[in-house]
Amino acid sequence: MASNFDRRRINGPEESFVPVYDDDEGTQLDRWTAGEPRPGRSSGDIRPIFLQPGLINQANGSAYIETERTKIACAVYGPRQSKNTSYSEKGRLNVEVKFAPFSCKRRRAPMRDAEDRSVAVAIHQAIVSSVRLELLPKSTIDVFLTIIENDGIEGCIAAGSIAASTALADAGIDMIGLVVSCSGALAGKELWLDPTREETEVSKGSLILSCMPALGTVTSVWQNGQMKTQEVLDCMDLCQERCIDIHSVVAQALLDNAKAQ
Repeated sequence: MASNFDRRRINGPEESFVPVYDDDEGTQLDRWTAGEPRPGRSSGDIRPIFLQPGLINQANGSAYIETERTKIACAVYGPRQSKNTSYSEKGRLNVEVKFAPFSCKRRRAPMRDAEDRSVAVAIHQAIVSSVRLELLPKSTIDVFLTIIENDGIEGCIAAGSIAASTALADAGIDMIGLVVSCSGALAGKELWLDPTREETEVSKGSLILSCMPALGTVTSVWQNGQMKTQEVLDCMDLCQERCIDIHSVVAQALLDNAKAQ
């Protein structure tokens, strides 16, 4: 008998994966064909948003956002003085995204990969123009996002941008305006707002619009797949209308949190 055998616990394999089961929504989408209505909700509806700023006491600012099966926690640290870097008249905004091992259907390795970096780049592009970095010379602001549950990359980027902007505002960092995001997908001849992972898989293309509704300024447009020019413009118009509603949700959440303190 091996001397290193542990009798106190079950010694499982080094690598294992839990079974993956298809849900009812995926079955419905497999039967979906062009021309049929969107299963579950209308094409212009977005999922309910739960947003709570100030949940992480150790951070300068934080926010938690949940849209059904998309759950993201964000923490902001800074501004703090940059070390071992050359002098810069403008501050630096760093965004880091990490998927929890249990966030996807198949367990993820606890290390950064290309998908983490692509989501971080998209969120950074969405929010960086709203932060007044010119007021923070030789300083850095670190934004850390942890994706607790993943329901599609589009939803992660949109919800992550909202959570990051809310956390920055909660930290008291000077900003031009609040950034909100909304995603859309082209399924057949319909444009579906705030698509889930299954809905994105059956779509021809997807788009994420980030903007500052208070100023009427678009900060980022991220498009994937095959969409005609007019389809992209129509999707942007629909997303911009929903961003106005999302902006009121973010503003109300920050106001309620400030009153509670």
